[in-house]
Amino acid sequence: MVHRNTGRTNRTALTALGALVLTGLPAAAAAEPPAPAPASAAQTLGADRPSAGLLRALQRDLRLTGAQARARLVNEAEAGTRAGRIQNALGKHFAGAWVGGTTSTDLTIATTDAAGVAAIEADGARAKVVRNALRDLAAVKAKLDAAAAGGSLDTPVRYVDVRTNRVTVQATSGAAADRLITAAGVDRGLVEVKVSADRPRALHDVRGGDAYYIDDKARCSVGFSVTKDAKQGFASAGHCGKAGAKTTGFNKVAQGTFEASVFPGKDMSWVSVNSEWTATPAVKGEGETNVQVTGSVEALVGAAICRSGSTTGWHCGTIEQHGTSVQYAEGTIEGVTRTTVCAEPGDSGGSYVSGTQAQGVTSGGSGDCTSGGTTFHQPINPLLTEYGLTLKTATGGGTPGPQDGPQDGPSGSWRAGSVYGTGMRVTYDGATYACLQTHQAQGAWQPALTPALWQRV
Repeated sequence: MVHRNTGRTNRTALTALGALVLTGLPAAAAAEPPAPAPASAAQTLGADRPSAGLLRALQRDLRLTGAQARARLVNEAEAGTRAGRIQNALGKHFAGAWVGGTTSTDLTIATTDAAGVAAIEADGARAKVVRNALRDLAAVKAKLDAAAAGGSLDTPVRYVDVRTNRVTVQATSGAAADRLITAAGVDRGLVEVKVSADRPRALHDVRGGDAYYIDDKARCSVGFSVTKDAKQGFASAGHCGKAGAKTTGFNKVAQGTFEASVFPGKDMSWVSVNSEWTATPAVKGEGETNVQVTGSVEALVGAAICRSGSTTGWHCGTIEQHGTSVQYAEGTIEGVTRTTVCAEPGDSGGSYVSGTQAQGVTSGGSGDCTSGGTTFHQPINPLLTEYGLTLKTATGGGTPGPQDGPQDGPSGSWRAGSVYGTGMRVTYDGATYACLQTHQAQGAWQPALTPALWQRV
């Protein structure tokens, strides 16, 4: 979010040059231009053209060379497409996917059906046959969440760990974990207990990443610029402010109003800004340079991710688990993503980015950016769906037409501005396509042109 920004974003386009003319064809046929080649996953997601600031942060925090950082971003973009394709093929037998290795060259797909191994390996991934499907582990976690609701903070974190094929409970003691497991009535063999003294907290003290102030009392950080009809604004954390609260910007100039906010349960909000402010696709990166957001494609477990916040700036780490439940003193937050990125009070609401893809807004965590820590972010795609928002992107492709606004649970014809999850099906130009990666549809991301995101079925 930039105050009175009058600059223009440079846009790049990949243009196919040259034509093949065959002797003997009629003139009209010879003049017909060839169909453009579909963009690769890295090209679609902008992973092949990262900013210098993003590369520097990845080198610093993940101890990579410049070449390794570039390769990792491209490999993770391509792995997401491959994982989505295999997930759709495995159906109920799918048990998770993750990347590994210094440059994320290793993609692993877990399945409960050994018959699926050949298909996994044929796509260049490593297959792992496990006992429990992802949907079954999610059901176990739901029971643990229900048993923990309104309870103590002795079992503050619960998540499905696809790499171990179990549900993990983080607890302050083994006895506390045992009490929760017994109360939930789940199979003890499906649960791994990690004992830790950490008690995650919402980072209350109160661009993406720029500071804003709530009712002149607290400070948080801007997540991502969004639009809704004629309104401009930004997404942030729910615990930063309640609906109706007033905000001022990093420069203490009157800025906007919280239109909606949810906390606990979820940790999401959005603020509409006045005419003195202009929503931009920029997130503040390393050294005040801007990272331009081009979409909201959800990254895999193991992928690199960076966070921008008004207290600690730009830091990077990796995605540990999606769909985590975390218990703060104020209540339980479900469906957040757990990462190894550090954060401190005041960073709340700030942006998480993988490459140029928006991932979520800072919720809370433990530790700090001196000794290291764990953080949780509210994923951006559910937030966009919850409030009917459109993410502001550098391509401008996310702006829907008058009839194409974001939808809840989209189905039927493909529409720009709708949020689609892996496996959802749409029709486009008379053909049916299955979604490969969770994302908000951009205007330039029609299914026929983006095999990184859609598979014709």
